[in-house]
This record gives sequence, C-alpha cells and structure tokens, in this order.
Amino acid sequence: MRAILTFASLLLLAPLGGCDLLGIETGTVVAAKREAEGKAIGGACRHAGRAIEDCYTLNRKADKGAVFAGWREMNDYMRENQLQEVPPALQPPGASAAAASAAGADEEAEPAPRSAKSARSTNTTKAKGT
Repeated sequence: MRAILTFASLLLLAPLGGCDLLGIETGTVVAAKREAEGKAIGGACRHAGRAIEDCYTLNRKADKGAVFAGWREMNDYMRENQLQEVPPALQPPGASAAAASAAGADEEAEPAPRSAKSARSTNTTKAKGT
C-alpha cells in the first residue's frame, strides 16, 4: 500500500519538474533579463544623444553596469558606422514642468518677426518633404 501511495505521489509531482512551464524564473534567468534590459536602455540613451549620467537619472531601477555596457557598445557601433544621434521626440518626465514654465515665459515675450525670405525657404523645404 505504501509503495502505491509513493508511486502515485511521484506521478502527481512529475509535471512540476519542469518549473519553466509554471512561470517560475530562476536567478540566472532574472539576471540575464536585467542585463539585457540594461544594455537596451544604455544603447537607446546613446542613440538618442543622452549623456550616461542622464541615462542613469532617467532609469534609476536599471543596473548601472549593464546600462554603461549598452551605452558603450552603441557608442562604438555609431562611431564605426558614422551614425548620427537621433534627438528624442519626448522629453523626460521631470523636464516637462521646466519646459512648460519656459514656454509660458516665451509666450509673454513678443516673437521676433521673420523675414519674407526665411519664411519662403521654410515653406519650400516643407513642400519638398525634407
């Protein structure tokens, strides 16, 4: 009777041997994911032309060593292939308040009049799609 109970419990516990199927991550898997995410963040920061210190500030939870490794790899890649930085379209969350206050100050000041020549060249450039 005891042998049957032991055999039945082993049969029930056998599927648990593949812990990956349950979504349980090991420490090495978690570390590898953090490393890859940090490298991706660092590479993106370098491609956007951000300084490494700014990247650390914007991504406090990321591993600094991995962020630096990704930043350095992207820097080397950009130098080898002569790629230019792509300025970010969105500002960091902390910069939005500063930008709003600066925009308010700009609205109060009268804008400088544009010459007719610069207005034509701007419109021509927009029409060409560049």
